[in-house]
Amino acid sequence: MSIGPVQLLVLGFEGDNFTGEIAAELKRLREEDIVRLIDLMFVKKDDAGELDIIQASDLSQDEAIEFGAVVGALVGFGAAGEEGAEVGALAGAEDLADGHAFDEEDVWYLADAIPPGTAAAIALIEHRWAIPFRDAIGRAGGFVLADEWVHPKDLLAVGVAAAEVAGSD
Repeated sequence: MSIGPVQLLVLGFEGDNFTGEIAAELKRLREEDIVRLIDLMFVKKDDAGELDIIQASDLSQDEAIEFGAVVGALVGFGAAGEEGAEVGALAGAEDLADGHAFDEEDVWYLADAIPPGTAAAIALIEHRWAIPFRDAIGRAGGFVLADEWVHPKDLLAVGVAAAEVAGSD
């Protein structure tokens, strides 16, 4: 199983502005094999504190078990070498046997973290587009020196710092 970079994304939403636009865009990205939804948990708390929970994944149960085994093996190898990889693979496969990385405990954590009238989503998204790019880099003998996401707030911070430097001249 070739796994692309996986992003953990946690989102919060105020009110009930859901029109289906987010779901439609996610569906488009999935259909074009740009991303794959490893797991998604969406928790919405109405004004009375009642919860609506949606959980979704693009992985079949077999794929989820295989994904869990790969992740578990990597963690186990890092912890205890080859022996740890075997133990980790078994544990990871078992953890995802139900097809989801997020479980009941995560529901209550999200539910406790959000006030009434809001929603939260936690998603594991695999960036499928990056697999052939990563493989091409590897074939060329390349390797990652740094790997960071640049967000708009990071660019704002650069601008603020530049203004402070210019103002001190």
